[in-house]
Amino acid sequence: MTPNPSLDRAIMLDAPLETGAVQRAAGERQDAGGKGINVSRALAAAGVDTVALFPAAASDPFIALVEESGVTAHALPVDGRVRSNITLVDPAGTTTKINLPGDASVAEAADEVIAAIVQASAAANWLVLAGSLPPGLGNDFFARVTRTVRLRGGDDAPRIAVDTSGPPLTEALEAHPDLIKPNGEELAELLGEDPGDDAEHPAVALERARRLVPSRAAAALVTLGARGALYVDATTSLFAPAPKITVRSTVGAGDSSLAGFLIPDAGTSADRLVSAVAYGAAAASLPGTQTPTPMDASMPVTVTDWTAGPPAGL
Repeated sequence: MTPNPSLDRAIMLDAPLETGAVQRAAGERQDAGGKGINVSRALAAAGVDTVALFPAAASDPFIALVEESGVTAHALPVDGRVRSNITLVDPAGTTTKINLPGDASVAEAADEVIAAIVQASAAANWLVLAGSLPPGLGNDFFARVTRTVRLRGGDDAPRIAVDTSGPPLTEALEAHPDLIKPNGEELAELLGEDPGDDAEHPAVALERARRLVPSRAAAALVTLGARGALYVDATTSLFAPAPKITVRSTVGAGDSSLAGFLIPDAGTSADRLVSAVAYGAAAASLPGTQTPTPMDASMPVTVTDWTAGPPAGL
């Protein structure tokens, strides 16, 4: 579920950006954007059944753009249109981004949107709640969805993963999700701490994650960029360093990591962490916003058991 999707327009300039001037574009690319949509795209590429939920008017061409990416789209009916995010790229690769706030009509139809999420996710193994929230939709939206899905589904309700940041993530913890996926900086901010220079240090991230798991979330997948990722639940702490790659674009790497974690549904926690790190690394090694395939993610990843703590001297 992506409550605040975006039509991502990348415009390639033929000269450096000059404010106040008229410039020509050398090219343009449009993609259906949004964290949950990115997760569905990676799952679909791996042959996993997935549906991308997002609010959009029935006539919005964004729906067709999602389907063209190979993902089954389920638009939750609202009056407004999906926002556009614009990226200007000059010949040197310098980017200027303009992100619109989103569709306020989603907040006006919040109860209907939640009811549609409950219905659409009734037969799912996982419900992923991902990304930012549009204007007017309270920070407790993901918590409301979590409680309602569990109330209506009972023992058959899907497990719920939350991938957001800031106040929406803080509020989501009030409903005790099955999984959260912060990066190191988001994890520090969630605890009210200054991320500093050690946000991606695995030992520091492990100590922070243990203060949230299992008291406020059943488990956490903490992505640490080039350092790798941690998985923490009530009884287990695992760390997997990232494989050596040539980084080409980190856009969407965290979304691919979450998709990778979900792919081996019958696997162990270690299997899931291996897949998460491999998919994140594969996404970072591809240009632009390309979605990794299982072949892209077929790289060696090792897992170390840190349940008793990280190695001495780390």
